[in-house]
Amino acid sequence: MDIVAFGVQADERPFLEKAFAGRHQVRGVDVFLNRDTAPIARGYEIVSSSVNADLSADVLQTLAAGGTKMVAQRSTGFNNIDLQAAADLGMTIGRVSHYSPYAVAEFAWALALAVNRGIVRATNRTRNFDFRLDGLMGRDLRGRTAGVLGTGKIGEAFTRIAHGFGMNLLGWDLVENQRCTELGMKYVAQERLFAEADLITLHVPLVEATRHLVDAAALTAMKDDAILINTGRGGLVDAAALVDALKAGRLTGVGLDVYEEEAGLFYFDRSLEIINDDTLARLMTFGNVLVTSHQAYFTEDAVGQIVEATVANVEDYLTGRTNENMLVTRGQLPAAAQ
Repeated sequence: MDIVAFGVQADERPFLEKAFAGRHQVRGVDVFLNRDTAPIARGYEIVSSSVNADLSADVLQTLAAGGTKMVAQRSTGFNNIDLQAAADLGMTIGRVSHYSPYAVAEFAWALALAVNRGIVRATNRTRNFDFRLDGLMGRDLRGRTAGVLGTGKIGEAFTRIAHGFGMNLLGWDLVENQRCTELGMKYVAQERLFAEADLITLHVPLVEATRHLVDAAALTAMKDDAILINTGRGGLVDAAALVDALKAGRLTGVGLDVYEEEAGLFYFDRSLEIINDDTLARLMTFGNVLVTSHQAYFTEDAVGQIVEATVANVEDYLTGRTNENMLVTRGQLPAAAQ
């Protein structure tokens, strides 16, 4: 079976080629799947998409018209996919329901530590042989409070690291994680978590109920010296409201691996272009804000697991089986999605 994979990163390509070797022929392209690139998939029954793909109804219609019957997305989130349109077209949609939670949790901590201790600012200074400590004072995290919104696998991994730092633990989720409570986590209302946490991290999926979970009201409730970390989905944070809070001199630091308008920006070299996104451009001007390009998942372990799960999804589709990763199976939505 010939498969076309969109949005293949250079470091990801060897994993894909090795995983599919001897099974299927994979054509990896570095462009992302969207309205303009969908015609590339003509003639391919199976398409693999990446995290920033546009799988809206019109893109799915273009794919289906070209003979595509199965889309295997190499990511967990699926807010970018019109599942009802896929079902109406009789398609199968798979994703990767989970992979190494430590990849994302550890990166979230890397961001938290970097903004707390001014690592990026310090490195930029020392490269210019400026060895002053002015403005680089951080805080001990031991004894302070970590607020974890979303305590699934990634949130739990973050919590275990916070416990190792000796932090007090507050959590919020629809369902409590017993393994987190055993570490001393106390589940509280969002409002209390925002008000009491010194370090706030987001690990919930992006659905309508969580869009702009961190809005102007939530930011107002936070401590002036709080640290905010988002390695989940960009839409969890109202970026314009965040800019306003930062302009007011609030928050010790912010670490963002995701941004709500990242599509078309992240994973591309835009260094020679004019960036028209005023909100992102303003965020970049704050010395206490660190923005990375949706790379929290990007470890050898996680990418290997993502690719293996994608291969399994393809094999199950070809043999008529289903699994927990299937969001739509041959035009049938699971009961929970209907």
